[in-house]
Amino acid sequence: MRYNSSEILAVVTDSERMVGNISSTSFDNVATLEEANQFSLIWIKPNKKNKEEIINNSIATVIVCDDSVAVEQINLLNKCLVICQNPKLIFIRIASHFFSQKFDFGIHSTAFVNKKAIVDPETYIGPNTYIGISKVGKGTIIHGNCFIYDNVEIGNNVVIHAGTVIGSDGFGYSRNEIGELEKFPHFGGVIIEDFVEVGSNTSIDRGSLGNTIIKEGAKIDNLVHIAHNVIVGKSCLVIANSMIGGSTIIDDFSWIAPSASILNQVKIGKNVTVGMGAVVTKSIPDGETWTGVPAKPMQEFLEIQKKIKALSK
Repeated sequence: MRYNSSEILAVVTDSERMVGNISSTSFDNVATLEEANQFSLIWIKPNKKNKEEIINNSIATVIVCDDSVAVEQINLLNKCLVICQNPKLIFIRIASHFFSQKFDFGIHSTAFVNKKAIVDPETYIGPNTYIGISKVGKGTIIHGNCFIYDNVEIGNNVVIHAGTVIGSDGFGYSRNEIGELEKFPHFGGVIIEDFVEVGSNTSIDRGSLGNTIIKEGAKIDNLVHIAHNVIVGKSCLVIANSMIGGSTIIDDFSWIAPSASILNQVKIGKNVTVGMGAVVTKSIPDGETWTGVPAKPMQEFLEIQKKIKALSK
């Protein structure tokens, strides 16, 4: 479906403005700068050099750009510009409004939902997905081939991608008198609050005695393991291949980079960044960036790297 640029006015706010040929330009797809055609919606990164030249030379006619662009240098005869402070964010909002996949609410014929489960009627349950004695909130989308165990509470407007398992037992054992392993019982559950997104083939374990909790707005990537009794704070990002050990607490707005490993019972503060491939063995205070193996504060890590480089000369 093709949209007139004027329809973007329903999405932008007073902090953004549109200039150029708004009434005669249109778009029917989103694309990269390099792959755009004349009906593509694109965005320009603020750190790009020669942005005005890029915009003039682009075949695309509907472009989101930052407010440092010199509009007087743009040929606006066949261009419509959405000018804002954060082009990426505004592009996301426009693209999501016009092109996000829409799902018809309902339960796929091949899915299984326990009769004791509480599933809001305005929910999508995909093919071959299993829902145990759990609760699923309004507007939530659970894609195919997921397995949701008993005692899982999923909030409103949550997205869970294909192949994910939520609520399986954690990995906890004690050795008995003759050295054999006896499993620690898991009676807890999983609570996933509103607006969380969980990527494909991710595993979130139930708590042993309490609950594993993923708080509002957190985003969990593909191929992540979250162990029992973990708490992931509001609007955190946990990226692919990360492993979060049991009873770890990650406070609000933190970023766990790809392939990071966090030891059990560690406390990660607010607004923390854990670097790619880091192995975290100690708690991290609010607002700090740690990386390395074992993970250290960024400044300490860089100083060690300098010393290693000097020794190798």
